[in-house]
Amino acid sequence: MPRSATTHNGSALPFRGLILDFAGVLTDSPLAVHRAWCTSEGLDEEAWRRTLNEDPVGRQLYAALEIGNIDQVAWNVGTAPLLGPHVDPINLMGRAWAGVPVARRMVALAQAARDAGVRLALLSNSFGLEPFDPYRHAGIWDLFDVHVVSELVGMAKPDPAIYELTLSELGLSGPECVFVDDHAVNLPPAAELGITTVHAQDEQAAVAHLEALLGVVAVLAT
Repeated sequence: MPRSATTHNGSALPFRGLILDFAGVLTDSPLAVHRAWCTSEGLDEEAWRRTLNEDPVGRQLYAALEIGNIDQVAWNVGTAPLLGPHVDPINLMGRAWAGVPVARRMVALAQAARDAGVRLALLSNSFGLEPFDPYRHAGIWDLFDVHVVSELVGMAKPDPAIYELTLSELGLSGPECVFVDDHAVNLPPAAELGITTVHAQDEQAAVAHLEALLGVVAVLAT
């Protein structure tokens, strides 16, 4: 059984579980970094976004990567020529993602929640683990009690089953949990399970909202 979650003065917290998305929640928005990376590679600055989101083959490859039908190496090899004929596939994902900053206030909020007794779950649609592991690169993997990564479980948000799995792994019910994601499409399946949802569009605003919901305070390390 999870231990009781309490505020600093010993009163019970309203929630016992916090479920966090990764990219765009525990990191800054990657858009500016991806645009700069494209420029450094001699590509149009929108090449990364366009290839992953609009190119039919690029979308198919990324969807396959998310649920583990292909690994990151195969994705690198398949996606590089879609970006441009000169793009090196070696550690393509890592080269594009390595410069994305960690969302320090959100990480501090997660740490404060955990210190108060809230169980933490990472619920992430994967973009591969080898050779570039974005979670360990960001230094957040060990913060979580539960890791539900789409590549490892064979399903991805917004499939309702992945939220049910996360609750099962936490050992909590939906109404005991809060879920944070930067993509609005991923929120309704969680809400249908009774999970309180937060749409993270701005880190400072999302952290302030979570502080009010959870009764904890994010304190940045000096």
